[in-house]
Order: sequence, then C-alpha cells, then structure tokens
Amino acid sequence: MASQKGKAPLEAIETASRDEISALQLKRLKWSIRHTYDNVAPYREKCKKKGVHPDDLKRLSDLSKFPFMVKTDLRDHYPFGLFAVPREQVARLHASSGTTGKSIVVGYTWRDLDHWANLVARSIRAAGGRAGDMVHVAYGYGMFTGGLGAHYGAERLGCTVVPMSGGQTEKQVTQIVDFRPDIIMVTPSYSLVIAEEFERRGIAPRDISLRVGIFGAEPWGEGMRGEIERKLGIDAVDIYGLTEVMGPGVASECVETKDGPVIWEDHFYPEIINPETGEVLPDGELGELVFTSLTKEAFPVIRYRTRDLTRLLPPTARSFRRMGKITGRSDDMLIIRGVNVFPSQIEELILRDARLSGNYQLIITRDGHLDNLEVRCELQREATASLSSSDQARVGTGLAERVKTLVGVTAKVTVLPVDSLPRTEVGKAKRVFDERPKQV
Repeated sequence: MASQKGKAPLEAIETASRDEISALQLKRLKWSIRHTYDNVAPYREKCKKKGVHPDDLKRLSDLSKFPFMVKTDLRDHYPFGLFAVPREQVARLHASSGTTGKSIVVGYTWRDLDHWANLVARSIRAAGGRAGDMVHVAYGYGMFTGGLGAHYGAERLGCTVVPMSGGQTEKQVTQIVDFRPDIIMVTPSYSLVIAEEFERRGIAPRDISLRVGIFGAEPWGEGMRGEIERKLGIDAVDIYGLTEVMGPGVASECVETKDGPVIWEDHFYPEIINPETGEVLPDGELGELVFTSLTKEAFPVIRYRTRDLTRLLPPTARSFRRMGKITGRSDDMLIIRGVNVFPSQIEELILRDARLSGNYQLIITRDGHLDNLEVRCELQREATASLSSSDQARVGTGLAERVKTLVGVTAKVTVLPVDSLPRTEVGKAKRVFDERPKQV
C-alpha cells in the first residue's frame, strides 16, 4: 500500500468526550424536532396521531417516542411537501433516480450546503486526504448527490478537483496517468472497471499514482476491499451516505483503522431498530439503521428508516461511534426457496477465491413453483489465460458448494472468462435480476 501523508489536526468535536457529544446532540436534536414539527405539516400530523410533541423530548432516549419517516413519505409528498423552509430559500435540489417509483427530491439551504461540504472534507481528511492533494471524482454529477457532494467537499479541504464524473473509462485512465491524482472517489464496482483498463494497458498497481480510494453508493465487503487494493495499489476506504439524509459524508472510515465508517454524530443521530417491531436495539446488535438529522434546515429527517442492516460499534480512531459493514437491506432481501439471501453474502463468497473477480450477476427464475438461483461470475484476467476448461468448471463447483454450505441455498454457478459480463460505467452496478413472475 502506498504510504500515507502526515496526520492533520482533528476538529475538537472529533476527540470530545461522550458527555460532550451527547450534550451537543441533545441541544441540536431539540432544535431539529421543533423545526420539523413547526414547518413540515405532514410530520406534525404524524406526531399528533402518535400523541407526541417536541416538548416531550427531555433526553436523547426520548427520541424513541417520535414517529419514523420512511421513503413512501417522501414520494407521497413529492416534490416539496416535506421541505421545512420556503422554496425560495432552497439553494439546491438533488433527487434519487426514481427507479422504483417517483423520485426522492431533497433540498439544501446555503447553510446545509456549507455543513455538507465540511463533512465531506472531514471524510476525505479521515481517509488520508490533505490540502493540495488532487482528487479524481468519478461519481456521477447531476441530480445524484455523489459527484457534487464529493466535489465541494474536496474543494473545501483545499484539494485540486478533477470533475470527471462516470463513464468514458479509457479517458478516466488516461487522465489518471497524465494528471497523477492522489485520491479517487468512485463506486467500488466501477473502480474495478477502471482497474481492468489499467491491466489492459499493462500498467502495474505500483505505477499508478493513486494513494487512496474513497468508495460509496453501494454496499461492499472486505473481499471487495482486498481486490480493489490489490489491483490499484491503494488504501480503499468506505464512505456512507444517502440522498434522503444528506448525500455522501454521513459517515466515513478512517484510513488508519479501516474498521467501519465513523458516523459524524454531531450532525446525525443514529439508532438501530428491529426492522419488524421498530424497537430500539442496544449498540452492537444487528438491525436497521435509522438517522435523525441534527442541523439540516431545508429537508430535515426525523428517525428516517434507511433500510440498511448494520450495527453500531464503539469508537476507535475518533470519539464518534462507527457503523459496521452493511450486510444487506431490510427491503432487498431475496427469499429463495424459503431461504433469506442477501447479495452481499454471495459477493463475499465469490471474492474468497482469488481466481474470481468482483463482477457478478445473480439471476433468479421460477420453474413451476420452485425458485432457481444462478450465479454468473468472471475469472480474473490472469486466471482466464491460465486455467483449463476443467479447472474453470472446478472453480464453479467450489463456489456452488460454498453457497450451499454457508448461505443455505442451491445455486447454479456459471464461471465466465474476463470481460464477459456487462460493465456499469455510470451509477450503481446492477447485480440482481429477479425474473420471477410478480405476485398478484
């Protein structure tokens, strides 16, 4: 791995005591709930139905009395029905892709944008970035929060920004070779596409200028981290965020530990709940991640259910709590022949075999009343050249056995040569193709 630059001074809040953090959270939480209650009529009605009022918040634990916000709330009040300031005070709009319904539209005041830039700058610094570094931003620009969120955060830190956006892989690599950036911000799946282009050009990881990669917008595991680090010769660091809560920079890993994203708890209050009952779970237990914004003006969220499954972990490199790797989502779990399956589980098993790459597809079909799962995956470039067809078949058999043993479902595994599966150059990679007839 490339050597890291010297340490930069931390903000005082990053080394504060838990009592200091909790006191700040309570003060900001009281403001956020009052601001939302007074200015967002649909949320005020939810509170009235539940019989709760902002004055009922006396301590942090009282937050559990308040109603959740969910994605359907945002769609039901599209586009601006959940904004807490007049539209004229909104400095910028962003929106989700809307692939499963109406777009999720969020707004930011100038102060919101200032906080966002500061938090992404903090995240880049935690990843090892410093003023003067060059940052190659390959997240998509436009309505997606990734590109502009990364862009303004890098500028705030004092970095030189290359606003490349997604796609044009050959040009991406040419500019990395020519400009010699220190940091890349990109989805983990697309970073492997970029790595493959380096391989095609015969450029070894040690000859790539990149020192750090900051990866978000998709769940990814330790197997993917290892492959990215090996292929690009970098430290791979996880950044977490979602459009509804802010965008990238809600949490980010520290390069010195790489042990889970640190939640910036001075701006976002996290909870873990039982996804079925809504009960708040203790730190360390697996459940659904819920966020309450503490400083957002235009689009505050109170107890927003992210649907991401993780756990809260104790502080290490900073005084804030961490979140574990996302193990899946409470709303994208696949049920195959009665077995609960998360794509991330299968990804981890694929990447345990050094001969296989991180490019894969899960195809779910139904034959009569029975579900079938096919895992399509690719060999690494060097394995494609060196393995015989019988060796290739054994790789597939081994993976099928691991899936059966560790996930509990029978899968057909198809192992393909490198470059067989389509690449995603813009946005998130599509991994799951559920072709079963829809239930009516």
